[in-house]
Amino acid sequence: MKRKHIIITIIVVIILILIVYTLSSNKKQIDAKNAPVAAKEVSIPVKAATATMTQVELGIKKTGALAPFIEAKLLSAGSGIIERLNFQLGDHVKEGQVLAKFDTRLLELDFQKSQTNATKLRNDLRTYEELFEGGAATLEKVNELRQTHADAVNLSKQIRKQIADANIKSPTSGTISQKLVEQGVFVNAGVELATIVNQSQTKVQVNLTENEVYQISKGQQVTITTDVYPDKTFYGTVNFISPQADETRSYQVEILLKNTGSQILRSGTFVYADFARKNKENMLMIPREAVTESTQAATVYVVKDERVKLQTVKTGREKAGLIEVSSGLNEGDIVVVSGQINLKDGTKVSISK
Repeated sequence: MKRKHIIITIIVVIILILIVYTLSSNKKQIDAKNAPVAAKEVSIPVKAATATMTQVELGIKKTGALAPFIEAKLLSAGSGIIERLNFQLGDHVKEGQVLAKFDTRLLELDFQKSQTNATKLRNDLRTYEELFEGGAATLEKVNELRQTHADAVNLSKQIRKQIADANIKSPTSGTISQKLVEQGVFVNAGVELATIVNQSQTKVQVNLTENEVYQISKGQQVTITTDVYPDKTFYGTVNFISPQADETRSYQVEILLKNTGSQILRSGTFVYADFARKNKENMLMIPREAVTESTQAATVYVVKDERVKLQTVKTGREKAGLIEVSSGLNEGDIVVVSGQINLKDGTKVSISK
């Protein structure tokens, strides 16, 4: 009986061992199935190009707006009521022409009064000078009359000048481009009455880079074209080259051209200034589409060992879909030109053709 219990116990233990083994095996299989599969890195397909040293022919052609050679303000020298206005908007006037006249009736009365007073004081001064010579007047009285007479003469001269200033003359020949007052109104001294634009000559102001400004000279002929007269060519000369760069490292250049033909150019018209100077330079160039940001904060993806690196570069001039890289890349570097939207620094890539 005792032996029978032992056998049963052994059988139960064996069954328990088999159950535990089976459960353990099942758990390992389940864990193996549920274990995360290691992700396989995928190469992003991109298109790329090589940074190459290219000989580029560069010309200097700039856009600018026309400005009048002379733009003068017609100012009031004195104050008063405008009695007569001798111009209208758009009139052509000549230098020295009387364009406006103030009412001078009160000034003329004051002038006559000052002249009479000055004459009286001059006679009094002569009388007292004769009395002084005879010992009948003091030197102090003579000096007092001499000063009073001088003041009266100066006042008369001032009034005479005010009367002369009442005739407002044109400071230059040209066209009335602005009419700012009307006849019969009162104006103060220094008020602008009109603007006169002399368009017999006109000028174009353009900005050149440091490299460009050293290729031109004062007096050089420049070809001017405009969309307004597509079949007409104008010619100007370089009149001024700024000796100093502005905050953007640009140099202002002024071009003068005659404007007396049948096809008149008006101020504000956009024109193209061609300096007709071409030179060849070796520049490191890449396709423009390789630049992922603006040219002021340019970056490119450089491919090396099947991975990309985001590289900051300094760009320059553009020519025929290519852009100059002055720093940040070396000749032979491979840059991504298509597919950058899916990339970040360190992404694995494959170059597709």
